[in-house]
Amino acid sequence: MTATDLNLAKYQTDRLFQRKRLFGFGIPAVIAVYFVYIFFAFDLPGLAQRANMDNAVTLASDSWSYKVHVTRDNRTGVVEYAVEGERKGRYPQGQRPDWVTGDEILTVDLGAGHIVRYLPDNRTEVEIPGFPMIAAQAEGRTVNTNLPDDLPDWISASSRRVGITTPEGRITLTGARTEVFNYFPGWELFWFTLDSPYHGQGLTTILFGAQIDPARGNISGALSDWWNNAMWRHKDVAWAIGETILMAFLGTMGAAIIALPLAFLAAKRFSPIMLVRAATRRLFDFVRGVDALIWTVVLARAFGPGPLTGALAILITDTGTFGKIFSESLENVDQKQIEGVASTGAKPLQRYRFGVIPQVVPVLLAQILYFLESNTRSATIIGAITGGGIGLMLTQAIQTQKDWEEVAYYITLIIAMVMFMDWFSGWLRGKLIGGKE
Repeated sequence: MTATDLNLAKYQTDRLFQRKRLFGFGIPAVIAVYFVYIFFAFDLPGLAQRANMDNAVTLASDSWSYKVHVTRDNRTGVVEYAVEGERKGRYPQGQRPDWVTGDEILTVDLGAGHIVRYLPDNRTEVEIPGFPMIAAQAEGRTVNTNLPDDLPDWISASSRRVGITTPEGRITLTGARTEVFNYFPGWELFWFTLDSPYHGQGLTTILFGAQIDPARGNISGALSDWWNNAMWRHKDVAWAIGETILMAFLGTMGAAIIALPLAFLAAKRFSPIMLVRAATRRLFDFVRGVDALIWTVVLARAFGPGPLTGALAILITDTGTFGKIFSESLENVDQKQIEGVASTGAKPLQRYRFGVIPQVVPVLLAQILYFLESNTRSATIIGAITGGGIGLMLTQAIQTQKDWEEVAYYITLIIAMVMFMDWFSGWLRGKLIGGKE
């Protein structure tokens, strides 16, 4: 090796190490600059200041507990008791919670020394341990109180509204009404509403006890009242889950049926005409390049809201994805198997059926079943837009800003549905494709 060769090798080695050092320091520097950009672009300091942890705590507690409303209409003086404040959860006439006592002076015992009294003339007294007695009176649209100017952070007050939040419950006073919220753990009325004769009855009583409703048997009556529960809507939820799975199934299977023959036109081995291949591939790019949510909005204008619109949106998007996957699988089939079938005198269609399809079926089925599982989740979001399935019910519960226990219930069902589809697709994949023990 000459001196020139040595110098050239040294020069190339130095250049190589310089590039490695550049990449070693440059890439982390670029990532650091990107994170700094994110820090300011998304206003993370301002986001931290605007965060309201009290609202987060209230939301979290509402998801695993329920509240009973004791509401006095300051215009009529009528007091109502209702679970979650819903008409469907209202206590029947003459019934009320056992922690509410009195007639002319109504005493609401929230526990731990927290007492609220509804007095005549729209007056209210609130006793909170360690704080002076709070007196308020509703007059027209205003609320007059004896609250001091320097209020603790758990009291918000103005001339129109007073809000008091304690560990035992919340009190809201306005000119129109006075309301107490008492929290309890659990999902009340999940099984039976207050108007059901089976409310408050134990499982043993229903199964083995005397007949509760003279017109119905205990088991059939209990199942009917649970299935038709007006608050938790179990029948509607089951129907919505079925719609969501149906959207995913129809969209996925329809896309697979359409994509398979088109994949032959996009595969070079089976479609020698370049113009046909290019047009088919661009069609795949177009339909999968637009997200299913966008197709949902477009199709909703044409077909209106409903599960069919969601299924078509999934079908259109997955047709492009399946077409690309299937065509790539067809490009890699073994030519010898096709030649073996052709040697028997098989026609072109028979060669495809017995020489090509058996080779790609495992890959096709694996992809179809995976997308079926994935589209079950996507159908939840699509349903929120098209007005169908469990996604719509979840969106409606979120929009109310108060039914967070129902939000938790629907999310739990969605997770269970996805877990079931995951298990089912794995089981079906094992049955159809097979696997090693």
